[in-house]
Amino acid sequence: MAGPPDSTSQLDALVQAVLASQNYHSACPDVVRDIGARELAKRRNLPEAIKATKAKLHQIGGAYLTGGQYARWLAELTQAQQSGESSAFLDACKRVMGYHSSTRERLPILEQFYASTLADMPPARVVLDLACGLNPLALPWIPLAGDVEYYAYDLYEDMADFLNGFLALAQVRGRAEACHLLQHCPTRHADLALLLKAIPCLEQVDPRAGLRLLEIVNADYLLVSFPAQSLGGRKKGMAQNYEAHFYQLVAERPWTIQRFEFSTELAFLVTR
Repeated sequence: MAGPPDSTSQLDALVQAVLASQNYHSACPDVVRDIGARELAKRRNLPEAIKATKAKLHQIGGAYLTGGQYARWLAELTQAQQSGESSAFLDACKRVMGYHSSTRERLPILEQFYASTLADMPPARVVLDLACGLNPLALPWIPLAGDVEYYAYDLYEDMADFLNGFLALAQVRGRAEACHLLQHCPTRHADLALLLKAIPCLEQVDPRAGLRLLEIVNADYLLVSFPAQSLGGRKKGMAQNYEAHFYQLVAERPWTIQRFEFSTELAFLVTR
């Protein structure tokens, strides 16, 4: 008589099922495997674990992106860039950023956000954008060195492909990759690392994620931010709660912290 399926085969089956689904076919397999292993340990059976894994992926990434029509977006950006009108390219960047809730919330404060938070640091030559979403499209508004290298990391492989197309179009050196930040955080040294509204999402996977990233990211400056409202626009004391949490994370670290408050976002520039 056959015994119960071993955990490895169950996990393999879970990963295969999740990656076969329409919404998560492009998710980084390492992320799916990590979340799936955690859910298998908590759920009664494989179908429940598959459902819970998809729900967690939605919570940390899928809920924020509308569509994902990357070929159309890149064509729109290319047409705007080839028009020779800088304003057309900037407008196209903003339109595409509007399809991701995190960057959409930042659009009304876009220029002010980067001009204020990065005013006291020299223009960065190497940037890491962690859990980036569509934030690399904000490059025209970020005060960086003219020969900047920009490295972006997120959950979805098709998003990374799109961002690589954008970086080439914008003639910016660097690369976008899909990776599991909590297992394979980039080790390259950077002048600036961006961790924008990412810690709450990553802590849904691992409650220690925020502390670990703050400690291991190899950057002289970290720009860390938190949402000041929910996706539905409710405040609910979120900024105060996240501020208290952030100061707990950096407690007893010999770092300089600058605080910035905007209508939709609370940001901290960490100098190490």
